[in-house]
Amino acid sequence: MTHHPRVPLVLVGGLVAGPSATLAELLRVAGPGTAVVHHDLREIHSGVVRRRLQLGERDELTVLELAHGCVSCTLREDLLPLLRRLARRPEVTRIVVRLDEAMEPEPVSWAIRNVLVGDRPVSEDVDLRAVLTVVDCATFLADATGDDELADRNLQGSPEDERTVAQVALSQVEFADVLVLAGAAADAWTAAKASAVLDRVAPSIPRVELAQIDGHSVLDAVPADARRGEVTDMHGALLRGEPPLHADCGIALLTFTARRPFHPTRLHDALDVLLDGVVRTRGRAWVASQPDVAFWIESAGGGLGLGHAGPWLAAPDGPEWTDVSPERRTLASLRWDPVHGDRAQELVVVTDQTTPDEIDAALRSALLTDAEFAAGPEEWARYPDPFGDWHEEPCEDTGPDPARHSAANRKEEA
Repeated sequence: MTHHPRVPLVLVGGLVAGPSATLAELLRVAGPGTAVVHHDLREIHSGVVRRRLQLGERDELTVLELAHGCVSCTLREDLLPLLRRLARRPEVTRIVVRLDEAMEPEPVSWAIRNVLVGDRPVSEDVDLRAVLTVVDCATFLADATGDDELADRNLQGSPEDERTVAQVALSQVEFADVLVLAGAAADAWTAAKASAVLDRVAPSIPRVELAQIDGHSVLDAVPADARRGEVTDMHGALLRGEPPLHADCGIALLTFTARRPFHPTRLHDALDVLLDGVVRTRGRAWVASQPDVAFWIESAGGGLGLGHAGPWLAAPDGPEWTDVSPERRTLASLRWDPVHGDRAQELVVVTDQTTPDEIDAALRSALLTDAEFAAGPEEWARYPDPFGDWHEEPCEDTGPDPARHSAANRKEEA
């Protein structure tokens, strides 16, 4: 088989189409042979996706009809095969994928590395060099803290897409290698508060102004230690970089840890505290009634999801130590318990209208009491469990997105 060198790939995302298109154009004109691909999902509810491909003098619009009409199908049936075809064209020196507003970069990055096209992944043809997220300074704070669903803005990634705008906005920001700031906030307070949110959810990610960059300088801003599409280890560190520990503009950070399980019913009731006055929650939970499963809890704005993060290392069907990341092994070793192993609570919560103390108190009240803890796992297994039914969506092969494939995904309705 003839060897083809991998072609550099850049992902451009963001909730606002105009500035993202501007950034993609800056990258296109910066280098001859740059191909720009964009899938417009605004008619995906009808099973229709409009794909635009720009390469040199070519500007081609193709209407695609997809069987299921979802982001997963768009990736699997068109984007991934297209990346391979473009990478093998001698005139293509770089590929820029401008993601639709509804698309989060992490599942796309996972698909590039893991979904087989033919007999191998597309990562053998392309080299993901940077993930760039455009942040609209005029709307970011409202997007990241609001309760709107994507459907409220006609931004769904599928007819069944129940994600909130906040979930997508924060996921796009957290996974970026560089944040590209566009526009301006309405006033100094909004700008300062938005900056305080970014300082805590994306502390290590550099920020540049769209009005002050070109297609070369924005890539020069990518740090040497950037993740470049590396997918999140749900059992790894929950924070990248060093976020401020003090409150700023009412925005504060709480790291919640505990070495005993949650009572399932009390946890279910306590989760409502993460739906009001909280910007972001991410982390792992140990639930007494399901001791071998690591729960993944994620909230943003008014949306909250629970997912399955796989078994603990100490679980009977847990992975071998040699099969997990060095980071996970290190973290597990630091907290290993001779009886319960690596099982523990670890949540990071960014607060706004509520305080870290209020969140901490609500979560601690959901932990087993001393008497309950002493009763042991046989008694815990008898607890009523509102988290009993796990399920996955039909298109499940496009990335680790546990809070979207959830046992409970609820908005403020309780």
